[in-house]
Amino acid sequence: MDTPERLDPARHDWLADPAGLAVMDALLSAAPDGARYVGGCVRNALMGRSVSDIDIATILEPQKTMAALEAAGIRAVATGFDHGTITAVVDRRGFEITTLRRDVVTDGRRAEVSFSTDWHEDAARRDFRLNAIYAARDGVLFDPAGGIADALDGRVRFIGDPHARIREDYLRILRFYRFHAWYGRLPLDPAGHAACIELRAGLQQLSAERVWMELKKLLGAPDPAPALEAMQEGNVLNEVLPERIDLKVFLSLNSLNAQESWPADPLLRVAALLAGGDAMRVDALCDTMKVSNAEKARLHAASLRSGVHPGMDRKAMRAALYAQGRQAVEDQLMLAAARGEGRKDELLRDLDAVSRWQRPVFPLKAADLLAAGHARGPELGRMMRFLEASWAEADFMPTREDLLAMARAQGSA
Repeated sequence: MDTPERLDPARHDWLADPAGLAVMDALLSAAPDGARYVGGCVRNALMGRSVSDIDIATILEPQKTMAALEAAGIRAVATGFDHGTITAVVDRRGFEITTLRRDVVTDGRRAEVSFSTDWHEDAARRDFRLNAIYAARDGVLFDPAGGIADALDGRVRFIGDPHARIREDYLRILRFYRFHAWYGRLPLDPAGHAACIELRAGLQQLSAERVWMELKKLLGAPDPAPALEAMQEGNVLNEVLPERIDLKVFLSLNSLNAQESWPADPLLRVAALLAGGDAMRVDALCDTMKVSNAEKARLHAASLRSGVHPGMDRKAMRAALYAQGRQAVEDQLMLAAARGEGRKDELLRDLDAVSRWQRPVFPLKAADLLAAGHARGPELGRMMRFLEASWAEADFMPTREDLLAMARAQGSA
């Protein structure tokens, strides 16, 4: 069984994983006792959470790490060589290996590092105590920062002085709230929360891409509401989003999510933060965060006030689905419900109907109109669009022959 001193490999598949053991053995053959698992895999194992990514720390410098892996027949990729990170690839799976480090210079955005062989020194430069727990190949734990107790109790606390850790990288402000949302079971650590509030302006120094990625990770937590409320109260959220945010729609959506045990949807939660979907706020956010085109398109579609709401007429719903697509209608239904439009039972019925909807195929082609004597050119496109809109408005009932007759009537009008 697990103890505060050791993880039991019999209880944790990842500790007995042949691929991971092959990587560890390659490193240990070059440096006995010089490689340990670290970070999320150890933390999650202690907390009874699933383990996905496996990170390894080593005293070997990057070139020696690559040599040890290649000597064992393991592919080594220099994913972050200057910062000491090599990725070992076994059975198409990546294991990130990082040389022990100490920060030489930090500016709140990036750090210059030098390599180290001191495990305490490496732990001291990490962000939170529960992320600085190491495990040997056999599961024996090494806890220089006191992270085991924090992991077991669900406490997210900075290592050492919170102000110093934040000034090293201001993204740690968002990480503090994100890790609390995912792993915190107690109230926010007062010292960490106070430091985040005091230094919140430092978030302006970060690249938009880093902030956006971290915000989505935060909003992907099962219940990010307490963290978001703390950020709002401390005016931290204002430093991230383009203007002051009203959490009402977000909290309502979050409550719906919890009641129905729906999986977290970070983008829908972003739309809810933007007053439940507002085109101008969406534009401001997308410009500020430099979001992808696909994300921008989804946020804009969710922000449309197109009359979609729980309990709407089925014919109108089918027309909306055809015009906008399933994702947009689902998002609009959820946001309308979060704004208090319609009843919950109506929402559930409508979401079920949306999930079962199959997009009908427009029965007419441009070749049909050409064969009927219509000329090529812009007018042909306008006629096709008119006929498709009329077909959708008639609940997709008109046949090909009906549409051709409609085209003849329009042509003679």
